[in-house]
Amino acid sequence: MLIKWQAISTDIEAATGLPFKVLSAHALSGGDINVAYRLQSAQKSFFVKLNDVDLVSMFEAEFAGLQELAKTNTVRVPVPVVCGKTTEQSYLVLENIELGGSNKASDGLLGQQLALQHQQKQPYFGWHRDNTIGSTLQINSSSNNWQSFWCEQRLKFQLHLAATNGYIGRLQTDGEHLCNKLVMLFENYQPQPSLLHGDLWGGNAAVDKRGVPVIFDPACYYGDREADLAMTELFGGFSRYFYDAYQATWPLDKGYGIRKTLYNLYHILNHLNLFGRGYQRQAENMMALLLSEIS
Repeated sequence: MLIKWQAISTDIEAATGLPFKVLSAHALSGGDINVAYRLQSAQKSFFVKLNDVDLVSMFEAEFAGLQELAKTNTVRVPVPVVCGKTTEQSYLVLENIELGGSNKASDGLLGQQLALQHQQKQPYFGWHRDNTIGSTLQINSSSNNWQSFWCEQRLKFQLHLAATNGYIGRLQTDGEHLCNKLVMLFENYQPQPSLLHGDLWGGNAAVDKRGVPVIFDPACYYGDREADLAMTELFGGFSRYFYDAYQATWPLDKGYGIRKTLYNLYHILNHLNLFGRGYQRQAENMMALLLSEIS
């Protein structure tokens, strides 16, 4: 890959108002979607993501999401510096954060701060722009009805994509049945439009060298806070100190225990569409469990 570091460093200089001369570009591992580098000058380093030139809107949405999270002054996020494109690739430049190890205190602080982040609200569900979940388009059109939002813009969107990808049958029939009865999962519970990270699995949370929690790679929108908590349970990686601190700051509704399956169904369907048939049975089993609760 031909990378035009000079063009990117020129944009860094314009964004920061400070000179920046690239001395080294160190490739980093760990991402499935983007290529990542640590860009180093004599005085400063930045974290840089690269992808195809026509995917610049994905980075623009991530930039906006990090700004939205940063405004809450709750959980730390990398400061977004600049995003754009050269003739060869799109890029996103972020503050480079040196990471450390987590402990009971940092886990508890993340739980407390996330609860405070979720208390940031707006009058409607959705966001002012669409973004991506992984590399899949995520629609965030505004809605005053959470069940309708989740059904139309989350579950049905993924189920239509699954059908396009050849996963046809029980997914669609059970998915339609589930959407028709979704209201039954929300008896005596009215979600508020909370600011969500949107993709909060263990790989998108860490701790800096001072022990301060950091979250990154957001897929922001305003929705039911339970959706963020549910994803923390999907693949593990969060300790009981995290959950205890969240509950102490803003307790969850007792119905969360079943609704978390509804929220994680979205991510499993997305994994099916991104990574293949290995996730189909899991999605079908999750639907069956939900339907058994409301039949």
